[in-house]
Amino acid sequence: MIDFALNNAWLIPLLPALAFALIVFVTKTSQKLSAFISILGILVSFVLSVAIGIGVLQRGEFLIEHPLKVVVPWFSMHGLTIDVGTQIDPTSAMMLFVVTLVASLVQIYSLGYMHGDPGFSRFYSYLSLFAASMLGLVIAPNLLQMFVFWELVGLCSYLLIGFWYEKNSAREAAKKAFITCRAGDFGLLLGIILLQVNFGTLDLQELAEMIPNFAQYTTLSAGALTAIAIVLFLGPMAKSGQFPFHVWLPDAMEGPTPVSALIHAATMVVAGVYLVGRTLTLFITLPSAMVFIAIIGGFTAIFAASIALTQTEMKKILAYSTVSQLGYMMLALGAGSLTASMFHLFTHAFFKALLFLCAGAVLHAMHNEASIAKYGGLKKYMPVTYWTMLVGCLAISGIFPFAGFFSKDLILEVTYAASSLSGHAAGPFQGVYTVLFILAALTALLTAFYMFRMFFICFHGELRSHDAHPHEAPKTMTIPLIILAVFSLAGGWVGWPGLGEGHAFGYFIRLGHFHEVETNWFLIILSTALALIGIGTAALFYLKKTFSAEAVAQKIPFLYKLSLNKYYIDEFYLWIIRHIIDAFGRILWWVDVVVVDGIVNGLAKLTRDSGDAARRVNTGQLQHYAMVFFVGVIVLIMLLTTADLSQLNIGLLGGVK
Repeated sequence: MIDFALNNAWLIPLLPALAFALIVFVTKTSQKLSAFISILGILVSFVLSVAIGIGVLQRGEFLIEHPLKVVVPWFSMHGLTIDVGTQIDPTSAMMLFVVTLVASLVQIYSLGYMHGDPGFSRFYSYLSLFAASMLGLVIAPNLLQMFVFWELVGLCSYLLIGFWYEKNSAREAAKKAFITCRAGDFGLLLGIILLQVNFGTLDLQELAEMIPNFAQYTTLSAGALTAIAIVLFLGPMAKSGQFPFHVWLPDAMEGPTPVSALIHAATMVVAGVYLVGRTLTLFITLPSAMVFIAIIGGFTAIFAASIALTQTEMKKILAYSTVSQLGYMMLALGAGSLTASMFHLFTHAFFKALLFLCAGAVLHAMHNEASIAKYGGLKKYMPVTYWTMLVGCLAISGIFPFAGFFSKDLILEVTYAASSLSGHAAGPFQGVYTVLFILAALTALLTAFYMFRMFFICFHGELRSHDAHPHEAPKTMTIPLIILAVFSLAGGWVGWPGLGEGHAFGYFIRLGHFHEVETNWFLIILSTALALIGIGTAALFYLKKTFSAEAVAQKIPFLYKLSLNKYYIDEFYLWIIRHIIDAFGRILWWVDVVVVDGIVNGLAKLTRDSGDAARRVNTGQLQHYAMVFFVGVIVLIMLLTTADLSQLNIGLLGGVK
């Protein structure tokens, strides 16, 4: 079974792709059959992914240096050969497990959440295609194949965000996501082309071997290669919602809540982090590119966390928390640690899927009432959702022994190790990493505060909506919550050094650490203390009501409105579109209509007028033709006579000489 899975990894994306085709062409009129086919496809893919994970653990270090590749030629043109196939190593094995597990639980959860929706079968077909696209991206052995599935992931997100296309807000959110990501994808495609032109290959393993010694393979300078790396990074920036491309991600909540869980936890947004991790050898060779990634990640983390502080909708709070946590992952990559980034991606997938599915259960119980101001006292109505949501909030806050504690602490450690505070870092950017470490620590404090602000408002106190009659979600929704809660509690232990090198992330530690770090008890105590301060402060404001949040907001109205309105970034972009891009468009319109059309229409008019003139001459009357002939003969004689006189003058002048 294990060898079969390792050698036939292509079946993992193929099965949900076949489920998509079957639903679209065969079972779309049967909701139950469509759901069964979709869930069966992803569950079999999950079983194969588990088998691959076991196989990777058994083969140990060998698969780090020698990934298991199965490729066949796709096309060959002018000496360029592109292969298509699969590549299995510890990183892809981990991602296969995460994507298939979360996708399976989301699809089971959707049985209850989407029950009775007229687009039920269409929804499951999209989920299957979404999972297939992400799984195809994960096992891609080269950047071109990865880009193809990258674009399919973007298409599926467009379809799912705009699933309820009858709503204008859903249509606009889908377009916003699609267009914003296309802007970044232009940079990604350009970077891929430049790598192919300069290195002659897009194979991930070959690039990993060539780029550290790029001077042997290309005439590119370090500065030019840095520019290529940053251009390529634009794609992951947009896909993973990093500033300034973050604006699409909070609006993606317009889709059904299970979609939000899938997008935020295991598919689209983590694709950007995964791609950077796959090409980390490109960036790690270039310190300027690394610090650029770290700055983007660190700033995005604190920026999004500061917005989440004041949001009034549960899914918006969770959306900005996703942006912030993705910033953490990018910061870890910028600090040189594939281990820390992938480990946080691993743990984040579980607790973020849990949090979004808990939010879906709350929305389901509150009849889609979005404002948390209308919630309250849900603990007594929804005990399973309450306790699982508590697990998710503790995990994302980084409280021991929950999963987020281990991965967040590792990110702080690698950032600290790259800073001047450690006393061991080298290079010109120690001061930058020091600032980024401080921002990361503050983000941990803010994360704990805004998550428990949401938790206390929703589940404690008294119910503030008189129209709602909340109740616990059905078992098809609560069972996935319980499973995800278990992973959110226990998932972090796979990265605990005390377990030895036999666990999955032991391989990543040997492969990915740019800065060697040891367990730093000061940082562990610091991060835990910051999380507890955040939770305690939230309790004083929203549980005990010792302080008034409204009073604080009134004392700092400018900062409060700035956060509440998301720093007016969306309004700024809209202003640019209306005043600059539209003006540029009008200039192009004028050039097109006046200049281009003027030339084309002018030539046509000249031809038409010439024809009219010729038509007037052709009257059909003999005397007119005779007159024209006579005039023509006279003109011809005059021309010939003039030519003869000119020749005579030339001859006379020659005679004088």
